[in-house]
Amino acid sequence: MSQFEDNRIGVMFRRDNPPEVLPEFARRAEQLGFAEVWVVEDCFFASGFASAAVALTCTQTIRVGLGIVPAVARNAAFTAMEIATLARTFPGRFLPGIGHGVTDWMKQIGAFPKSQLAALGETSAVVRRLLAGEAVTFSGDHVHIENVKLEFPPDNVPPVILGVRGPKSLHVAGQTADGALLAELSSPAYVRWAREQIAAGQADAGLHSPINVTVYALCAVDQDGAAARARLRPIIAEWLSYGQPDYVRALGIEAEVNALIAMGGRTRLEADMPDSWIDHMAVVGTPDECAASIRRLFEAGANSVVLVPDRPGIAALEAVAQ
Repeated sequence: MSQFEDNRIGVMFRRDNPPEVLPEFARRAEQLGFAEVWVVEDCFFASGFASAAVALTCTQTIRVGLGIVPAVARNAAFTAMEIATLARTFPGRFLPGIGHGVTDWMKQIGAFPKSQLAALGETSAVVRRLLAGEAVTFSGDHVHIENVKLEFPPDNVPPVILGVRGPKSLHVAGQTADGALLAELSSPAYVRWAREQIAAGQADAGLHSPINVTVYALCAVDQDGAAARARLRPIIAEWLSYGQPDYVRALGIEAEVNALIAMGGRTRLEADMPDSWIDHMAVVGTPDECAASIRRLFEAGANSVVLVPDRPGIAALEAVAQ
């Protein structure tokens, strides 16, 4: 699709940035030459579609990604309406992402589905059909609509991207979506493995069109590479302590991670994890080391690498622009 080109570098507007900072952040990201700026929708921070609209309005050419809105938080028809409105108003610049949503949050708001996989696959399939201008009747495990047709479908239909992690969800992305968004901690080995799961889903659905893969990458850059790694060490240790089996399995370090957690939890993990783990799961170090990390992600199959600054604010954006 026209929105997709290879070797794009983007930047995330982190959820802990106040929303009023977004206009300046998006404009500065565009000035600095980033191809994409991505906004997020985490409970209970800021609206994803509203944030995307702000970023699009404040910029001229940069693509704006939304990664992700939970499939179960909105009716599929209304999700399609939101996407179509932004796609028509800013043709070729909006990259909408849909995902499961964090389990605890979806339970907290009373939106946890009987089947997360069914909800994601059905929502993705129906939204894509509505954006294509079809009149859709669908009754599934989660999505139920009757003879719904958008009055203003986009002429330039945006890609629907699924934010997914595990093998079953990646398989669904291959079956029902235009792209996949891989979360932080994605190593080159994990990207290659994810590509295999997506390809299997495509094969099962008899599809052959290219699938775009976008990777969120934690980023800390410093002329002192050790200082950059030190900033990310507690962040990565905390995430790994919550359990990230697919990421560590792809690197072949699952037993070592589990052993450190068993000996002392997150604290032991932070103290004893080798720097090599950090280097695999993040874009980190000196500017040259960070550039090499990005190249490795592209070589592994990423089409776009979205840098996630290690701290909020415009200063962090300026730093990763190196």
